[in-house]
Amino acid sequence: MVIGTRGSDLARFQANWVAGQIKEKLGITPEVRIISTQGDRVTDRPLRELEGRGYFTKEIEEALLSRAVDVAVHSFKDMPSKAPDGLAVAAVTEREDPADLLIMRRDAYDEHAGEIPLRTDAVVGTSAVRRAAQLRALRPDVSNKDLRGNVPTRVLKLENGQYDAIFLASAGVRRLGLDLTKFVVCRLDPGRFVPSPGQGALAIQMRVNDAHLPAVHKALNEKMTEIATTIERDVQRMFGGGCSLPLGVFARMEDGFWQASGFWEKENHEALAADVSGEYPAGLAEQLYNRLK
Repeated sequence: MVIGTRGSDLARFQANWVAGQIKEKLGITPEVRIISTQGDRVTDRPLRELEGRGYFTKEIEEALLSRAVDVAVHSFKDMPSKAPDGLAVAAVTEREDPADLLIMRRDAYDEHAGEIPLRTDAVVGTSAVRRAAQLRALRPDVSNKDLRGNVPTRVLKLENGQYDAIFLASAGVRRLGLDLTKFVVCRLDPGRFVPSPGQGALAIQMRVNDAHLPAVHKALNEKMTEIATTIERDVQRMFGGGCSLPLGVFARMEDGFWQASGFWEKENHEALAADVSGEYPAGLAEQLYNRLK
């Protein structure tokens, strides 16, 4: 069994973790193979300027279809809402913290500035359309500057003073065990600063006719995360998109009810936010979509 993954430190960590789980639970020792994607190769332009979708997944999916690899490990938030014919998500792993972190230089931190505790006119780094849109909605007095590179590179750019603050997914920081003690770190409430659909979860993708798919599903799939991310990605699909939309969706079970929070920025930069809930997950995605569109 060969696992395909991107070459970043985080992607390697995630792929090796999946390989360890497969070895422990299925008795198979996979090989991990690095595959370069468009999003990895083109680092001098914002992702929104690249052609097509699946900037971090397309080449890995092509390797799956050609049988060069048998399993793909993706950060679920990077996957477009529609997969190529012949491929399926075999499992969704238990979710890490889905929240975004705002990581600030100490001279940019303003404890009196509310939920985005930055001084006025601070420069915040992110290449995510969704994060930039939510920043505009909550703090129109601060500016966004494109930020590319893997997680350690982004932190180094912050340390070097190229930005006053940057956004990172909490899940990636936790998985890499990064030391951020020289900065001020603020965890943003995912019900307010709404993360990307699937953020914090790993998607294990395989060919639909692979004989190992049922065993991989049984070994790695976490049902509650699967339900939550299905709601989130259904909303993403209704908006017609992949990971480059100004869209945040976060679903979870709270106090016996399914809750879903959403954020959407219209073309005129009007920001909309909504929350829906129900005893069962069915219909929540459509309710949230209708509140946001």
